[in-house]
This record gives sequence, structure tokens and C-alpha cells, in this order.
Amino acid sequence: MEEKEIHLRDYLRVVYKRRYTVYTFFAIVFIIVIIGTLSSTPIYQASTKVLIEKVEPINLSMMYPYFNMYEPEFYETQYQLIKSTPVAQKVVKMLSLENTYESFFKDQKIVPGGQKSKADILADIVRGGIIVSPVKDTRIVNISYVSTKPEFAALIANSVAKAYIEQNLEMRMTSSRYSIEWMTKKAEEEKDKVQRSERALQDYIRANNIVTIQDKVALTPDKLNEINSQLIRSETKRKEMESLYNQVKNISVNNLRNAETIPAIASEQTIQSLRSQILKAEQNTEELSKKYGRKHPALLKAEDELKGLQQKRDQEIKRVITSIKNEYELAKSNETNLSRMLSSTKSEALSLNEKFIEYGVLSRDVETNRQLYDALIKRIKEQSVTEEIKTVNVWVVEKAEKPGSPVKPRKALNILLGLLIGLGGGIGLAFFIEYLDNTIKSPEEVEAKLGVPVLGVVPLMESGEENIEEIIQREPQSVFAESYKTIRTAVLLSSADKPPKNILITSMGPEEGKTVTSVNLAMTIARSGYSVLLVDGDLRKPRIHTVFGLNNLSGLSTYLVGTSTDIETIFKKPVMNLSILPSGPIPPNPSELLGSKRMLQLLRILDEKFDIIIWDSPPLMSVTDSVILSKILDGTIIVTKAGKTTYEIASRGLKYLSGRRESDVEFRILGIVINFFNLKKSDHYYYQYYQYSPYAEKDSKKSV
Repeated sequence: MEEKEIHLRDYLRVVYKRRYTVYTFFAIVFIIVIIGTLSSTPIYQASTKVLIEKVEPINLSMMYPYFNMYEPEFYETQYQLIKSTPVAQKVVKMLSLENTYESFFKDQKIVPGGQKSKADILADIVRGGIIVSPVKDTRIVNISYVSTKPEFAALIANSVAKAYIEQNLEMRMTSSRYSIEWMTKKAEEEKDKVQRSERALQDYIRANNIVTIQDKVALTPDKLNEINSQLIRSETKRKEMESLYNQVKNISVNNLRNAETIPAIASEQTIQSLRSQILKAEQNTEELSKKYGRKHPALLKAEDELKGLQQKRDQEIKRVITSIKNEYELAKSNETNLSRMLSSTKSEALSLNEKFIEYGVLSRDVETNRQLYDALIKRIKEQSVTEEIKTVNVWVVEKAEKPGSPVKPRKALNILLGLLIGLGGGIGLAFFIEYLDNTIKSPEEVEAKLGVPVLGVVPLMESGEENIEEIIQREPQSVFAESYKTIRTAVLLSSADKPPKNILITSMGPEEGKTVTSVNLAMTIARSGYSVLLVDGDLRKPRIHTVFGLNNLSGLSTYLVGTSTDIETIFKKPVMNLSILPSGPIPPNPSELLGSKRMLQLLRILDEKFDIIIWDSPPLMSVTDSVILSKILDGTIIVTKAGKTTYEIASRGLKYLSGRRESDVEFRILGIVINFFNLKKSDHYYYQYYQYSPYAEKDSKKSV
């Protein structure tokens, strides 16, 4: 469905339509307001103005107090204090209300009950009437009291301000006394703490020789750095000697000449000198062996010298190897000693740090306790000096006077509110009822929500004395007859080529006026000169024969079962151009008869004899008879009852009737007739149109 743009006139139409709801709600609200206003007891309010300022406590370093301009929490606290029970109790005591209250209110007698005394009850009464309201953008506060007695209201308002000032003074004095007592006690405790912490510090210094520790703590980092550097150098030396030692430790005694391949041994000057001497000796021996025999004394001497040099060389190599091993062992031992020294120094440093940290903790404890003790002593002295200075300054700016007029009820305002609430609530209720009302109400809504044209509307006849089925014959010019003429015209013009021949009349449920519509539409078309047949297709609860006073012994059912063979014999002609085919006796199987082949034969016979055939049928949502007939007839008219048939039921019936095929909806359904349409509750247009009818006055007397 297309969305319809909402205009102001749509809202006005709803208000006009539900105008009686608006009138009723408005009248009820306005009457209640008037009664409540006139019957309520006058309430008087007296107010006294006080100036409230917060004063920060004086600091000895300041020469004047500091006035805080605005602090929401402070002022809210003062408002609650004004309305507190202690202030109310002071008022009761100040005014001796236990003895004087009944002189103001002679019709009220205070009777103590439960756990509350008379004074407590009076204090609750005083508290209940106190109103505190700050003046915007100022430090002035209105202290008001409401009562049915104007003089009592003024008396209590002034007394509350006085009691509030006294309560502030008492609280300040009590607070100062408690503060000094508490701080004095706390100072004694802190003094003991200072003494205990000082003794603990002195004992610790003596036990751990803190003076020497401080020097050691200062020297330990340098010592650690030096040892760490030596350890790194020793570790490097050890690794070098270890590498060299690994090269020479596997050299055997019989293979010492291989040691000369090791750079550290070969680079020794002694070994190099011996190597040169051995080389010369070998050359000399070789020369002598060429000149002399093997046993020549010169050769033997040269060989002995060579062997001596070789023995010295081997001895020197052994010495170097032993030296390398000793240096490796020395480097390894040196590294181990430095590692132990470093660990020992670290442990010593940690121990020194722990002692020094503990010393710092004890020192800070002494300092903290001393500072707290000094602060308490200073605060006690300041509190003693500033004890008499108030933290809240309160001045009465304006005393309360006896009010001359009540503040409640405000008659003019109440009447105005009654008017606005009554009218606004009535209009709101009208729209709410309209929102909840999902029934068919107007042709425009039907066409917008269902997408089916409205053929016409039939007005509501409230009087039960006359039969509406006879309205066409009895009053052919009435507004009812005109409504059926409108439907007739819409039906005859529903097709471009020719009007539909077989027209089915049905409804969504019972008592929606389908039979009345069938009868009056048939009679209206017959008066136009068409040959019309009205068929009572409702084989379950037929009514057409009773409307025209005919017998129902034969009819549609007898023809369909074959009992009546000549269709002409069962026609009835009550008026000109109109024939009636009653339903006949009620059969056990109406649906099967309406869907039989004999039904199709009957349609062909009737098409030849009449111009238009109107078929009355059972309600659509009750049985399937109407659906069967709608499939074989040319068009269907759906009768709805205004204010009863809902759009949900109508939409479901349309889908059921069309078989959920959109193309069939437009082809088979001719339109909708809105029955029982209340013209008085309808839009202004329909009502004016009805009033325009020449029979409007006559019909109105029949309670249309």
C-alpha cells in the first residue's frame, strides 16, 4: 500500500470524529479540578530571608578569613541542616509548642502514641512544613513555612532561622572541643612514637657501627669496579694460557722436536740460538764426515758437540713447556681468587646496603614521627586561637511577615490547568482510541489500506421499527435509497464494455448486512429497467424468502439435486423486473451442490433469461461456499460493517477469496460496500451531504 501524506486536516478529522470522547474527558477533568479547587483548605506560606556565608578556618599565616563565594555541597548541607530534626526540636522548645500549639489549632489535638512523645510529634509537624529555596545567583536563602494559619506560618519561619543559627554555633563549639581533645591525645601518642623511634635508631647505629659503614658504602663501588676489571684481565690471560697449554700438554718426551712448530716455543731466544748452533754443528759434522773416517777424533768431537747442543735444546723445550704450564696454572688460580674476591665484595656490599637501608628506614621513621608531632602541636595552638571563630556566618536579612493571601489553592491557575489538561488529554485520548481502532471507518481508509474501490456507503438506521429491506419500495427518494443507487451506478460502470452479469454478494462475517444489500441492490437495478434475478445462494441460513414473504419449499437446492427440473416453476416475481430464486430446503452438502456441473448448467440458463443476476451467499470467513461461487461468477461485492469489520479480517478475506493471486483480485472483486455507516460520527463532508438530502429531516427523526 502506498503511504498517504498526513495533513493537518487529517488530524482535525480525527478530532471531529471523536469529539464526544474529547467532550466527555474534558468535562470530567474540568469538574474534578473545580471541585478539588473549591473544596481544598487554603494554605499560607511565610518566608524569612537569611544570608549564609562559608568562612574557611583562619590559618596563622593569613591575616583575614576567606569567604567562599559558592560551594554547592556546602550550601546543600546547610539546606538539609535547616530541615533537620534538631532544628525542629529547638523550635518546639523555643516556642513551648507543647503548651501553645493547640491554641493555634483548636480543632487539632496532639496525642502521644507509640515511642514518640508529644514534642517529637510536634517536631515532625514543624519539619514537614519547612521549605528551603535559595535565591538564584546570591547567597541568600528563603526559609519558608506553610500552614493553614497565617500567623503560625510567620512565627515558625522566624523561629526556624533563629534555631538554625543556634544549631550552627553549638555544632561549631562541640566540633572545636572534640578536635582539641582528639589532637591533644594524638599528640601524646605521637610524642611516644618519636621517642621510641629515636631510641631504635640510636641502638641500631651503635650495634652496626653506622659511621664506619657509611665510609665503606662510599668506597665499595670503586673496589667492585677495580676487582671486576682485574677479573676480566685475568680471565683473558687464563684463556690465552689455556689455549697455549692445550697445544703443548700432549707433546711427548720422545718427540720434542715437534714443539718447535709451536710459535710460543719457537719464538724463545734461547731455543732460536740453540737451533742456530745445532745447524752449524750439523754442517761441521757433515763436512768432517766427508774428509775423515767415522772414527776420526775430529769427527767424533764434532758429533759429541752436536749431541750436547741437541740435549740442551730438548732441555730448553722442556723448560718452556713447564713454564707455559706454570703460567696457565697461575692464571687459572689468579682468576679463581679474583672471582672469590668479587663475590665476597658483592656480599659485603649487599650487607652494607641492607644495613644502610635499614638505617634510612629508621631515620625516615624518626623524621616522619617528628614532623607529625610538630604539626599536631602547631594545629592545637591554631585551634586554640581560632576556636571562637565561626565557619558559617548567618544573618537574618528579612523577617517573615504574616501572609495576607494563601499560596494554595491557586484558583485561576488550577482552572487554566484544568482547561489545558482536559482539552489536551481529551484530544490525546481521541487519537489513542483512533490508533487502537483497526476497524473499517471511511471509504478513503479502505481504498488506501486494502487497495479495493469502495462502491458506496449505507447509512446507519438506529430505529428498529422499520424494515430496511423495504426501504427502496417504501421511500425511493430517501438517503438510504440514494446510497443503493450509488452502489448500482458503481456496479454498472465497473466494466468498460458491459456491466458484470453474475454478481456475488458476500461479507467477512455474519450480521454485516449482505442480505439487505443483495435485496436493495437487486430492487434498485430492477427499477432501472434491467431484468434482474435475485438468487439466495446461502444454502445454510437463507433469509431472502422471509424478506419477501415467500415459501421456501423449492428453489436453488431442489434444482441442483434434480428434484425440480423446470427452473421457470420456482421463480417468484414480487415486483416488476425482479425475479426471486429462493434457496429451497437446506441441503446437507451445500458446497458440493454449488460446485457441481448442474450449477454450471443453471448459470448458462440464467444468463439467457436475465440481464443481471444477484447472488446472496454465506459469510466468506465461515464456509467455502462464497469462494466456490466467486470462481464461477463474474464479480464479487464484499459487504463490511463500519466499526466492526477489521482491516486484518478484510485483508485476510481478500487473499482467501482471490486465492492469493494479485491478478485475480482486480478482476473478480468489484468493490466494497460499507454498511451501518454512522453519518453523525463521520467526517464533516458526509454529514453535510446527508443534511443536504431533502429527506434528511424525515430520516433524522428515524434516528439515522
